[in-house]
Amino acid sequence: MSETKQKQENPLISLAVNVVIPVTILSFLSKEKYLGPMWGLVVALLFPIGYGLKTLVVSRKADVMSIVGLVSVLLTGVFGLMELPAQWIAVKEAAIPLILGVAIVGSLKTPFPLIKKILMTEALFDVDRLKSALNEKGNEAVFEKRLVGLTWGFASSMFLSSVLNFILAKMVLKSEPGTEAFTAEIGKMTGLSHVVILIPCMVVMFIVMNKLFDTLTELTGLKLDDLLAAHHRKETPAAEAEPAE
Repeated sequence: MSETKQKQENPLISLAVNVVIPVTILSFLSKEKYLGPMWGLVVALLFPIGYGLKTLVVSRKADVMSIVGLVSVLLTGVFGLMELPAQWIAVKEAAIPLILGVAIVGSLKTPFPLIKKILMTEALFDVDRLKSALNEKGNEAVFEKRLVGLTWGFASSMFLSSVLNFILAKMVLKSEPGTEAFTAEIGKMTGLSHVVILIPCMVVMFIVMNKLFDTLTELTGLKLDDLLAAHHRKETPAAEAEPAE
């Protein structure tokens, strides 16, 4: 029989659980007459934390970006419950993408570049066909060199996110920690971050991914469709459906 298809994440559910529901709770239900600042923060963070853990368990893969997202949410909760000054949340918001960017670049000096773990995944590409095509064309070494430039391009989106995160946190978080206003401001920061930060970083990522696609098609001699995992999954059931003689 055909291999089990991995259930794809619904982007609307992800957006609702990670952004819409937490922002709504932090903005409206964290008032004293409802949940209060502390429980409002706890309940709001349970949604992205629970969804993130569920995604990791279902996929059975320790996705780097998912782990980073979980750590970021957990730290926001811890800092908020400890009522640390707003500057600590601003530093945390900036530090996580900065550390990830440095780690991505630094991993180029190791046998396991993080860029491959993040971008060169089986969920996106038919990795076996990709490696085989590069080997046949004798372009493996060339691809590794090109990967250095792509790594710096990808890391630049992390560095941009770090700067924008810090500026946004400093602009939004003005109230005393532990108050209704402060909890509502965390909700506002969470909501705004997906516009102020995500869009510029997505533009950078779009440029990097286009460059990656161009590089792969050039060095393998294959069309992009032939390298994508989705194309491979379509081909496999069709081949299995042929009756054996």
